This record gives sequence, C-alpha cells and structure tokens, in this order.
Amino acid sequence: MVTAKDYGEFETAWCPGCGNFSIRKAVVKALAALDLPPHKAAFSTGIGQAAKAPHYIRVNTINGLHGRSLPAATGIKLANPDLAVFAESGDGCSYGEGGNHFLAALRRNVDMTCIVHDNQIYGLTKGQASPTTMMGQKTKTQPHGVASAPFNPVAVAVTMGAGFVARGFAGEIDHLADLIVQAARHPGFSLVDVLQPCVSFNKVNTFAWYKERCYKLGGDHDPANFQAALAKAMEFGDNIPIGVLWKSDRPAFPLTEAGPLAAREPDMAALAAIIAGYA
Repeated sequence: MVTAKDYGEFETAWCPGCGNFSIRKAVVKALAALDLPPHKAAFSTGIGQAAKAPHYIRVNTINGLHGRSLPAATGIKLANPDLAVFAESGDGCSYGEGGNHFLAALRRNVDMTCIVHDNQIYGLTKGQASPTTMMGQKTKTQPHGVASAPFNPVAVAVTMGAGFVARGFAGEIDHLADLIVQAARHPGFSLVDVLQPCVSFNKVNTFAWYKERCYKLGGDHDPANFQAALAKAMEFGDNIPIGVLWKSDRPAFPLTEAGPLAAREPDMAALAAIIAGYA
C-alpha cells in the first residue's frame, strides 16, 4: 500500500507561507489515496514557482519550457497510457504563455489531470499581473491598475466540454486532495484550478481574502448540468464556489491498446521498406 512517505521529503525554495506548500501536501495525499506508486506517476511542468513543485516529490518528472507543460504531458500519455499523467504549473504558465496549449488540451480531451496553482500573479518574476489578476488591481508593472478583464479558466473549460472541471483552495487541503483524486479517476482531460495566495507579491488575494469568500458546493449542485456548471464557473467575487463544477461523459482521446511504445518491438522489415522508399 502506498503512503505519503513514498514520495519523499525535500527542501524547497518557496517563500514561507506560500500556498504552494499546501498544494504540494494535497497532491501527495491524493497520490497516496490513489494508491499510485511513484514510478506510475508522471508530472510535466513549465516555468514558475508552481512549476518547481515536482522537484519536491519523488515521481517521474519533466520540467520543460514556459507554457509547455500540457503538450509534454500529452506526449507522455500517448507514449505510455499506463502512466497517470499530471500537468502542474501556475496561472501565468498555464493560461498566459500556455494558453494556446490549454485550449488544444480541452479540445483533445486526452486522459490526464491539469493542476494549476492560480495565485493571480507572476511570482517567479516578482509580481507582474497574470491572466487571472483582477481588473483594477495594482501590480509592480501595472502601477495604475490592470486594465484588462481577468481570464476565467474554469468557465472556458466548461464551455469547451472538458471531461472534469473543479476549483479548489489551498487553504482546504483535504478538500483539495479529494478533488485531485476525483480528477485523476475521471476519464479525459481534468482541470483543477487551485486558488492560492502569493504572500510576497499579491497583497490582495490573501488566505484571509479567500476564506471570507470561498464556499463548498453541496449536493444541490449537479455537475452534469451544463447551465448550472457554467453559472458556478462564472461566480467569482464576494462568493467563490469550490468543488466539482462540471463532469462530462464525453469520450476521452483514443489511446494505443498495445501498451507503452518503449515496450513494443519495432517491425524492422516495415521500417526497412519505408527507408527504401527514400533511397
């Protein structure tokens, strides 16, 4: 039986009080609950404080280019369907630099889980606005306030028919861990957008700010109801729902039935015939 200790303990380079610590704890709890051995999990990240996360956990990892966690995760899943694949990065990496890949992942619906550390700011590069920063909020590079409306990732995911869409909060570790477990078990592309504070560069969206506004969705919410899911996805401000917003029975992207590509014997005669065609 897998336990949290199987994923190791590592020193981190995050600021004291960062929401990333809570998210890391929730991820480890989820992996243990899934009874997933470290060698059966693969994490793909981009660049940013959130993208450092897999450095602090004993699993298969690739830390690639900024905004490119999802295409790498897609390749991993297509090459080895036996792995549980996770893409993990921040809101800037996932929705800004990687916004085009986010849309493509929603459309393809490959069976993997996308965990986004959404602190509504770029933390690694010291505090400029991210795609999810609230309109009017002042940052180091927008001293007069952000002029653009924030990107709503969960609403976009719902409207594009993602397999599973949830919003979590770093201050609710057990609740967040359960959302990640549900996301990993759901076939198709699963998004878990995690609201978290950046204690160094975002003085607006603090733990206290979220705790005053976040509430858990109850049994009266039907995640299979598109209109209800979209309404909850659009709700953000004085009240912020956390939990499973949307579930779809849309078929996942078809994967190979022959197992990992690395375990397959190449057909040398077929390869020779292809090469001969270019001679």
